[in-house]
Amino acid sequence: MSTQTMIISMDLLSEKLVPEHAHEVKEEAREFAAEHIEPVAGEYYASGEYPWDVLEAATEAGLVAQDIGEEWGGSGYDLQQMLAMAEELYKADAGIALTIQLASFGAEIVEDHGADWQKEEFLKPVAAGDQLTGLAVSEPETGSDLAGMTTAAEKDGDEWVINGEKYWIGNGVEADWVTLYAKTGDDPNDRYGNYSMFIVPTDADGYHAEHIPEKMGFRASKQAHIVLDDCRIPEENLVGVEGAGFYMLAEFFNHGRVVVGGHGLGLAAAAIEEAWEFVHDREAFGKTVDEFQAVQHKLADMQLSLQSARTLTWHAAERVANQENSGYWAALAKTNATEAAMDCAEKGMQLHGGRSVLTENRISRVYRDVRIPVIYEGANDIQRNLIYKQAPM
Repeated sequence: MSTQTMIISMDLLSEKLVPEHAHEVKEEAREFAAEHIEPVAGEYYASGEYPWDVLEAATEAGLVAQDIGEEWGGSGYDLQQMLAMAEELYKADAGIALTIQLASFGAEIVEDHGADWQKEEFLKPVAAGDQLTGLAVSEPETGSDLAGMTTAAEKDGDEWVINGEKYWIGNGVEADWVTLYAKTGDDPNDRYGNYSMFIVPTDADGYHAEHIPEKMGFRASKQAHIVLDDCRIPEENLVGVEGAGFYMLAEFFNHGRVVVGGHGLGLAAAAIEEAWEFVHDREAFGKTVDEFQAVQHKLADMQLSLQSARTLTWHAAERVANQENSGYWAALAKTNATEAAMDCAEKGMQLHGGRSVLTENRISRVYRDVRIPVIYEGANDIQRNLIYKQAPM
């Protein structure tokens, strides 16, 4: 890596916008990514295998499940600390970073709304690195329409019986339990009050999961297709109160979308680093490629995309943390940052020319990865609906 690349890599995701209390975790994530993720990222991308060894190292480094509160064994990282971690890990590799993040995905819902015994039994093993969890919301026929899900839970004595399917569920195979969103009512006048959240152990009778076939990006992260066939769980596995599931998710996704903004920022920074190094080290027509004004303008535009998105995302993190029109700011951050990543990856491909299509080159991996965050945690078209409806006008 050239001196110029090393300089820009430090500045692109600098600490200037980051609150002081998040500096330490940001530096820890940066060092971990350099030591444990970057050296194996290409290998895991090619194989598509689950990165158990990196996840174990991340657990030992204190970077897994640390959003869980100290009372339950975690470090109680807040939204800004999770964002600081995300942008550093995703710059190194999106698939491995998502695996690390998904190790405790959905646990926040149990911590915020569950009973103390649920937190004791389910959160502590996740915080200790002894168990993995997941969040089961999306279905084969719908992802963004939370009031259109059909997986249903019905009461039968002292049990809930769940039937339906879930799709795109991170750790659906690997997890020890999932927080699952299911329909428990049928009131046409209250679509949003018909859903509840449940803790579903993956060894429960009637729970069947298999990996979704390989994806074009995020290959080191595994998603599952889950079939629930008369899956029985104890009635006390209901999280919070019946009918509150939609509102729990809405709150959860406001935080999650800001962190997904960090996914986009990390990927955008990776694209800029790759393009910067390539054009400074390559010659054409008797000079290095970076001396052409058209190339300089592309690199300038990439930095405009990243830095404007990063400013908005960190501002949004503060607004959401303070519960100031959270849905609006979360949607802005998620949409802007993930689309900045797409813009930077596209320009990075152009600057690499014919070599951009070689799978051995990191830019081609980044280019495929950036297509995915614009879809998950609510597709960006849905985010635009939220921005319009919740605009402070």
